Amino acid sequence: MLTVFLGVVIAAAVSFVGSSIIIRFSTAKNLTEAQAQMQDMKAQAKGIAVSATETTGPADPSKIHKIVFACDAGMGSSAMGATRFRNRIHDANPGLIVTNTSVDNIPADADVVVCQRVLADRAKACAPNATLITIGNFLADPHLDNLYATLTSVAGEEVSAPAPAPQAKGAATAMSGVLRREGVRLGCPSTDKYTAIRAAGALLAELGYVDESYSDAMIERENLVTTYMGLGVAIPHGTSQKKGTVKQSGVVLLQYPEGVDFGEEKATLIFGIAGVGDEHLDLLANVCNLLEDEDGLEELKTTTDLDFVMSKLQG
Repeated sequence: MLTVFLGVVIAAAVSFVGSSIIIRFSTAKNLTEAQAQMQDMKAQAKGIAVSATETTGPADPSKIHKIVFACDAGMGSSAMGATRFRNRIHDANPGLIVTNTSVDNIPADADVVVCQRVLADRAKACAPNATLITIGNFLADPHLDNLYATLTSVAGEEVSAPAPAPQAKGAATAMSGVLRREGVRLGCPSTDKYTAIRAAGALLAELGYVDESYSDAMIERENLVTTYMGLGVAIPHGTSQKKGTVKQSGVVLLQYPEGVDFGEEKATLIFGIAGVGDEHLDLLANVCNLLEDEDGLEELKTTTDLDFVMSKLQG
């Protein structure tokens, strides 16, 4: 009994000393911050950006005329985020401009910049005078809800804006060649996310949209920050530095009915994207519209009807 008791005492003492050293040299100021740091590290290890909000510029909602959603390349995540938020806010505040760009090309007249947390430093450097909002994902994040509530609270006041929110160009003309029937794969067996991303890249290359090396750029982008958008949708694409490997704009869709793990969430619909100009943005706008149709979205995740898929995505 004495041996066991001594063993417990020694183990407790060693644990106490070890924990004290770790907390002492941690950048956090107290135990609560240390625990928060640990949760942040775990989330980043799983490819999840923890939601947080930082304000570095004017916060008067009546002076907000332009909101810019920014991601690394400006061709996928930010485009979907901007489209969905624009559609959401338009009726309440039609004069507000909501657009998207790459994080290194944020326009100087941006009043609010929305980006994922790991891109915050680059966004600050590019737009030091804008209000910065960092989020976990572009489709369903509480900080976007807070921004919406703030903007709609002044929607009835006299708010001067430079121009109405931009509208989509019309999917019928821009869809030609961007999404083709042979670029859709239904009923794919579940796999890991990197295999799924490479499969999307290989299909883009097979259809002549990109060079074969584009898959590597898609993996590089995923390692930078997850391309999981929320609601079972992921949109892997290359980094801005690899745009030279893109021959023409194109989108492919791989459906995984059992899902593919993206951190703590599963993606059922994986849209592989290669963008040169804006041709692919109308398709992403259609995807955003589909997100508002819960029944249609769920059917898209399991359907075996290719005609149904094409009709939903091409509008």
